[in-house]
Amino acid sequence: MIVPFLRSLGHEVMDLGTESVEPSDYPDHARRLALRVREGGAARGVLICGSGVGASVAANKVPGIRAAVCHDTFSARQGVEDDDMNVLCLGARVIGPELAKELARTFLLAAFSGAERHVRRVGKVGDLEREFMKTCNGTN
Repeated sequence: MIVPFLRSLGHEVMDLGTESVEPSDYPDHARRLALRVREGGAARGVLICGSGVGASVAANKVPGIRAAVCHDTFSARQGVEDDDMNVLCLGARVIGPELAKELARTFLLAAFSGAERHVRRVGKVGDLEREFMKTCNGTN
């Protein structure tokens, strides 16, 4: 129901989700979406799993992704404005369809503020990412 809703708001939507009602592994879907966002094939992404937590954890493993679980509109908006969040994670077993729509709408309408303190902080997050990528790759 999120895909048709977002399309009705005029957003171009690529549905990268499962094609079945059978259980699937959220890391596979999170990876596919996160890579699409990282590589510029999508400006932002919305991931949905049971709680939203697993999808968030998996998506955040992809460098350049800033994913968060949101269950309120303040966090969905502020996550973009202050933290340049580029992936919204929702818990289908936690929130209902109407709140999910409102959160996705709020997330997609929000814009990064570009305020100096927020640019600095997001830069520090990127620094952390690069630091530990070097460590994991054995270059440090």
